[in-house]
Amino acid sequence: MSQIPATMEFVGHGAGGPPSILHVDRMPVPAPAPGEVLVRVAWAGVNRPDVAQRQGRYPPPAGASPVIGLEVSGHVVALGEGVDGLRVGDPVCALTNGGGYAQYAVTPASQALPVPRGLSLLQAAALPENFFTVWTNVFERGRLVAGESFLVHGGSSGIGLTAIQLARARGATVYTTVGSPEKATVCERLGASVAIDYRREDFVERIAVLTARRGVDLILDMVGGDYIARNFKALAIEGRLVQIAFLNGPKAEIDCTPLMVKRLTWTGSTLRPRSAADKAAIAAQLREHVWPLLEAGKVQTVIHETFDLADAARAHELMESSRHIGKIMLRVRGD
Repeated sequence: MSQIPATMEFVGHGAGGPPSILHVDRMPVPAPAPGEVLVRVAWAGVNRPDVAQRQGRYPPPAGASPVIGLEVSGHVVALGEGVDGLRVGDPVCALTNGGGYAQYAVTPASQALPVPRGLSLLQAAALPENFFTVWTNVFERGRLVAGESFLVHGGSSGIGLTAIQLARARGATVYTTVGSPEKATVCERLGASVAIDYRREDFVERIAVLTARRGVDLILDMVGGDYIARNFKALAIEGRLVQIAFLNGPKAEIDCTPLMVKRLTWTGSTLRPRSAADKAAIAAQLREHVWPLLEAGKVQTVIHETFDLADAARAHELMESSRHIGKIMLRVRGD
């Protein structure tokens, strides 16, 4: 490996604002603390929480890097005290606690996973944020099992496509909502039984028809707002609603009667504030249950577009437009 420099390029967002606020700057290369590794970043993923942080709505937790970026791939170049199981030179993909939009990033060693066999570093960098999020919310909190029915909103997003594929691979019947016929085609190709165009159809009415008025067992929602009450209507008795974001806002007037009548469960989570132990446990589950699916080609990464690190503003503009299908990625080294 090449010698670690004293400083590196990173994408700064100043006091926050529109995408144009993003700019390349320089800062010292971080040193790995005990239990951490330093990764020379090849690729970094762009995610909705990055946009929220840039806007000033999602500040990093105490002790986390103030630099935007929650997932990277690259090579380990330094080990913190007490790290075992990883060596300098290992190719990894990692869920970071921040700092991904940079040439070097530190991450807890327990959140760094080997690049699945057959995947490139670009493909591997598209995994951590979405796969950690989907696993813990769909299969742990949502308790989805084979034979159940599942509705995921925003099916063409990185989260959505991950949820569709993992749920289908694990034996569930999957429905999704999308905003265009093009997005519907991709979602159905990757495992959704039906993709409902929410601009043309009421998803509650369509789910009622598709399930003979039974409803679905689980809904993964990142929309919120008026979708919350509609989700209650679309759930089956003993159904579960898992909330992971509020693109339409966190507040809504809701008739909660269905919660009692149908004995529903409404839960949710955010990934970033969870403990290192929680994230390590999720990583172990992914390595055991999901990495084999990736290596067998049963689950795929979908890359919509790549941008150079210096073009992070354009990447954020695309993310906010919701025109993309799958992941938006930043090329840091491209190796």
